[in-house]
Amino acid sequence: MEYGKLKRALEGVLFAAGEPVTAQRLCLGLETDRATLDRAACDLAEEYEREKRGIRLLRLEGSYQLCSAPEQANLIRRTLESRKPPKLSQPALEVLAVVAYFQPVTRAYIDQIRGVDSAYTVGLLLERELIEEAGRLSVPGRPVLLRTTKTFLRSFGLSDLDGLPPLPDLSEEGEQTTLDLKAAIHRLEEEQELEAGTLPEQMP
Repeated sequence: MEYGKLKRALEGVLFAAGEPVTAQRLCLGLETDRATLDRAACDLAEEYEREKRGIRLLRLEGSYQLCSAPEQANLIRRTLESRKPPKLSQPALEVLAVVAYFQPVTRAYIDQIRGVDSAYTVGLLLERELIEEAGRLSVPGRPVLLRTTKTFLRSFGLSDLDGLPPLPDLSEEGEQTTLDLKAAIHRLEEEQELEAGTLPEQMP
């Protein structure tokens, strides 16, 4: 397919999809290779930004999606009369941070780190599709593993998890908190390895 036609086709497919589409599926449908697809997506994204268009092309791990430009959010909300989603509470942000930095994790990980029961908050994050189930751990009871979703990446303006900022350690207190967090995770991992002698099972 001629390159200009490929770009137009990619734009049309992503607009029609209205949700993330994997690069593999795009390559198959548009009959192109991954390198050419990525170049076309990158060129489109640059065109939208350079021309200050009302849409943006996002890369979300191995997928692409069209969305509205951030600066149009207020006008879109006012025009479509959509309600602004509620902000995440401090407990929700804490749980989300643990999942984001140490995924995949069980709820026991989260409870151990926070020192309180996180069942309700985990349920809310699952409902808002910011986290999802990612298999089960091979220990008695087979607890569910949790990981972040593409919705999480999109909500926080990230292309992938490599874009997460480093854990806070800019002060002595922050450094100690980080060390305590890592130590708690390490202890929990050791306990689970001693009990099960196996690694977590992952969903494909």
